[in-house]
Amino acid sequence: MVLPSDRRPIRVGALYSQTGPTAYVERTQLNATLLAIDEINRAGGVAGAEVAAITYDARCDPETFRALAERMIEEDGVALIIGCYMSHTRQAVVPVVERCNAVLAYAAPYEGFEYSPNVIYGGAVPNQHSLVLARHLTAAGARRFYLVGTRYAFPIEANRVMMSLVAERGGQTLAERYVALQATRPDLAAIVEDIKAKRPDVVFCTVVGEAAAAFFRLCREAGVGTETVFASLTITEAEVDLIGADLLDGQLTAATYFESLQTAANRHFVHSYRARYGERTHVNAMAETAYSLTHMTLAAAGACGSFNARLLRAELANQTFQAPGGLIRLDPDNSHFYLWPRIARVRTDGHFEILEQSAAPVKPDPYLIQHSLADWDRPPSAADPDGRGSQRA
Repeated sequence: MVLPSDRRPIRVGALYSQTGPTAYVERTQLNATLLAIDEINRAGGVAGAEVAAITYDARCDPETFRALAERMIEEDGVALIIGCYMSHTRQAVVPVVERCNAVLAYAAPYEGFEYSPNVIYGGAVPNQHSLVLARHLTAAGARRFYLVGTRYAFPIEANRVMMSLVAERGGQTLAERYVALQATRPDLAAIVEDIKAKRPDVVFCTVVGEAAAAFFRLCREAGVGTETVFASLTITEAEVDLIGADLLDGQLTAATYFESLQTAANRHFVHSYRARYGERTHVNAMAETAYSLTHMTLAAAGACGSFNARLLRAELANQTFQAPGGLIRLDPDNSHFYLWPRIARVRTDGHFEILEQSAAPVKPDPYLIQHSLADWDRPPSAADPDGRGSQRA
């Protein structure tokens, strides 16, 4: 789709869940997307045209995501959709944008091992989260891992990668367990009792949605955690708000962004978000990805004059963006982004204390071609305080 020459408003889809088990985090993605669009419009829009966001509530349901993506493209005239959180919702939208020759800007970290010419993958992939976390945990002496997650693609693939990395270091996976997205306390109680009995060094948890709150409360009630480290790719500031810092104190998370980052771009992002949505609100890695991806994709559309996927990718590869998490750019080899891996720990006040971070943006490896933990055996390094490190791979 070529941008309109008469400066009519450009319609862009913002497709997230506003109700349902993961709505608490998807609402932050939507908020950040709308914030970025507002900033773009106040700066003159895209090629002089205002951007108009089209939003619906996808209700955490893949079929609803698919139907609403079709509605946005076929009825609302949208050529770009920014959105999705869970992998099975992305997987429902991808065939729609491919068939309609539209573009999905996917605003979340995920399991990797996917490519579509019609998708721009904005979030971290395994070498930017799982590898970093596995190295950190095994370097600290952890050898006995218990894996528990929600039954869909991201947790299943994240666990597969983690098991491989743990085995590479001579570790042992004690169990791999899954629950439904809407799991109840009885569903989770047997798993918690098994964790208590097996006494792992690490519980690697990718339970998402409201079930995560029940899981961590059951672990506290059972006394799990005094000798066990809890680690995750999915516990962010949004989950701290949902679950409570008292239950997550000490939890480790691997992500490419934390609200506590002290960069000029992040201070602007947090201030602007709170000015729009309330001083007591918090941002997280999903929101930061949505915000940065919206800015970059619309800037690229303005530069190339089109929402054609091939032209957008080519333009994005020539751009950099000072994101809240650091300077980022697209890797033209695979349509994923150079990002800044970090490990952080939840403090008693609910904020994340950053323990280590990359000194430069890391080239995405969505297929884990360079998968050996030996490649990551280097001392933790502090990133440039303003996130402007080298752009080398």
